[in-house]
Amino acid sequence: MQIIKLENLIELAQKKPKKRLVVVFVNDQHTLDAVNDAVDAGIVEAILTGERDSIAKMCEASNFDINKFNIIEQSDPIEAGLLCCDLINQGRAHLIMKGSVTTDDYMRCLLNKERGLMEPGALLTHVTVIEHSEYPKLMIVGDVAVIPAPNVDQKEKILKFLISTAHKLGIAEPLVALVAPSEKPTTKIPSSADAIELVSRYENGVFEKSIIAGPMGFDLAIDKDAVAIKGYKSPVAGNADVVLFPNIEAANVFYKTVTKFLNAEVAAMVVGTKVPAILSSRGDSAKTKLFSIALAAVTTNA
Repeated sequence: MQIIKLENLIELAQKKPKKRLVVVFVNDQHTLDAVNDAVDAGIVEAILTGERDSIAKMCEASNFDINKFNIIEQSDPIEAGLLCCDLINQGRAHLIMKGSVTTDDYMRCLLNKERGLMEPGALLTHVTVIEHSEYPKLMIVGDVAVIPAPNVDQKEKILKFLISTAHKLGIAEPLVALVAPSEKPTTKIPSSADAIELVSRYENGVFEKSIIAGPMGFDLAIDKDAVAIKGYKSPVAGNADVVLFPNIEAANVFYKTVTKFLNAEVAAMVVGTKVPAILSSRGDSAKTKLFSIALAAVTTNA
């Protein structure tokens, strides 16, 4: 079953064994709403860290049964994050989620050398799955939030995570676009040079089952009219499942444009940790956070 709508993530997660989710410092309504919906949908059991009184007030205001959650009192957001990492490392939870804690503090907890969730030599990167009404399927993109300027070896690792995510969403042979300013290969533009090298590695069998093409402009990745006009020949062109952006500036501007200006729905997580780490903005909707929980539940190996 190929996932073509983010709502389908919830259906797929419901078919898998229920996961135990631990949430770092629950002090905002959107996070609590999303976790409550995920519990009610049978996707997860939830352990909430934070201030019990604050959580109790939010539950009362929303008419949630507080007894469906396991609450661990912790008033310090960083200590809450480290406690959540401890629960993962002890095998008492399968997924971790950012609550009302800054992204920087959340990442510091994940990266903590003594108590964090990193394996030696692992690469931390961000995977976003986007649904937009003008595109006929989901788009899996990276990296919009973590690695500022990935080199070609880091891009190889990012691609492997993106392709693996596509496989877990039921896409047997994902079509992967390596985005650059132009489809004309040149070593004078770093993103183009990296795309040339990544295609070479693809041709040498470095990547799991997929079709990888580039360099190409973003228009060629998603717009069949542009493909026809420019005469670009590739099964990926106009039909990409996966898009690798050249750097965080390009990826983050794209992400914020489609979500804030074009009302796209998204699910997002950090990978490279021992388990998927759900990372959405504190300002994201409850629906985005619910989709992100479902994405992590579907893709985890735990």
